[in-house]
Amino acid sequence: MNLVRTLLRPVAHIAGTHASGQARAFLSAHRRTAEVQDSLLRRLIAAASGSEFGREHHLDRIGGYSDFAAAVPIGDYETHRRYVRQVLDGRVEALFAPGTKIHMFAVTSGTTGSPKHIPVTSRFLSDYRRGSNIFGIRMLRDHPDGWLRKIVMVGSSACESLSPTGLPCGSISGLMTENQKWIVRKMYPVPQQANRIQDPDGKYYAIMRSAVTHDVGIIITPNPSTAVKLAQAAADNAERLIRDVRDGTISLPEDAPSGAPDGFSFRPNRRAARRLEKIIHRHGQLLPKHFWNLSFMLLWTGGTVGLYLPAVRRLFGDVPIRDMGLLASEGRLSIPLVDETPSGVAEITSNFLEFIPAEQIESARPDVLRAHEVEPGCEYFILFSNSAGLWRYNIDDRVRVTDRFGDSPVFEFLSKGLHTCSITGEKITEYQVVRAMETAAAESGAGIEEFVLQGHFARTPYYQLLTGPSDGADIDSLADRLDLALRRLNVEYDTKRSSGRLGPIRAKVAPAGTYVKDQAHPLRQCRNRSEQYKHKYLITDVINDTPKS
Repeated sequence: MNLVRTLLRPVAHIAGTHASGQARAFLSAHRRTAEVQDSLLRRLIAAASGSEFGREHHLDRIGGYSDFAAAVPIGDYETHRRYVRQVLDGRVEALFAPGTKIHMFAVTSGTTGSPKHIPVTSRFLSDYRRGSNIFGIRMLRDHPDGWLRKIVMVGSSACESLSPTGLPCGSISGLMTENQKWIVRKMYPVPQQANRIQDPDGKYYAIMRSAVTHDVGIIITPNPSTAVKLAQAAADNAERLIRDVRDGTISLPEDAPSGAPDGFSFRPNRRAARRLEKIIHRHGQLLPKHFWNLSFMLLWTGGTVGLYLPAVRRLFGDVPIRDMGLLASEGRLSIPLVDETPSGVAEITSNFLEFIPAEQIESARPDVLRAHEVEPGCEYFILFSNSAGLWRYNIDDRVRVTDRFGDSPVFEFLSKGLHTCSITGEKITEYQVVRAMETAAAESGAGIEEFVLQGHFARTPYYQLLTGPSDGADIDSLADRLDLALRRLNVEYDTKRSSGRLGPIRAKVAPAGTYVKDQAHPLRQCRNRSEQYKHKYLITDVINDTPKS
């Protein structure tokens, strides 16, 4: 252990003791799930009863859960949007008690063309941070060789734009990183400026240039596609990387903006450069598994992102992976406690949780179950209320309950809802696809009546546009216009396209009669009543195009 790690051990012990206390309280809470949830609901209601939302829904009259379920309807972001819009304009009392401090707005894609802005209050930020502490200390308890080793954490900026009142709007993970304890920040070899580089190739290269010479023990990036991009940045730019290490410079790839970004400072390191040269001589390439000996990686592994795991293993080696849980801008909903599974324990201390059986999600009056009432083996859509001002919020996440921990469910993320597709986290909705095609068809003059869009997993994943024969339209041009229209409608799709994690939409014309044949099976299910058939414009199943080994 080097001198710096030795000197930091006492401080790390103090920080670890605090996080361990939070973890013990969290684990204990699941012995009395219903009681903990009732207490949380009372606190949330009391804090918001004087808000505009509270007055409109008579929160001051609620005596228990049954009153709450009767007074507050199940909603989504669109039912909250008018309240959030007022908070954005400075009227915090629309959703919160007067004087509530808003630190920022976490931005994520919405179901329509407008992004979602999630108010980050002091209580919400504290809950989010506590969840991260619990998750982290459990991880380090299981993998103690990760203590006081360098951490590569890839994220986005906390300030990508400003609200009308000048508050930052961006990534809550960026805010968490910028406000980490100083001892944790000491473990980051990559300057925060790297996450602000707009060009994706430049960003990934700058991260690897900053970290390649350090004893990195932990990789944190929710989306495994980002980990793959990092590894490719080192492999594809090996000679440049070694030259920069030797000379103490940073030279971004040719297609990135010229000039070294601000905030980076390096010393020449000929010894490290020679080590990297030996790695290439021995292995023929420069991959993270060759120059790092990782303790563990924190990635999402459930849903479609699990398709990336073989590539992650090939590039980073046989490293323990712990899923980051059901984690969104709107809140942390689960905390995984073991490796190699997407399942996590319900986060019942920050979110009042409700569950709708998956088969009833489109019902006008679905059964709604509380956290202690769900059953292992069953699938549900999850609702939650929390300190971000969200009430009975349907995030459109389908989960499967895999086990119980005390009285609480352990669940894994399966997919976004019935009309949403996501390969790398872009969360495209059928609504967006239809609106984007209307724009693309109008711009190109194409007469497109039937089409479908479907995700394909490949080295660079992409969506394929499948259409019937059209009236002479240039199908490739239509696909390009559809791609641009989707980027304007969906901020996260645009981010994934800009970063190279998604390729452009590819076009294909279906043989004549394909749509009639494809509709036959759904029509049989509807007893040949065509009025009950609704054409799917977005196919949510992802096709795996990677070669079979």
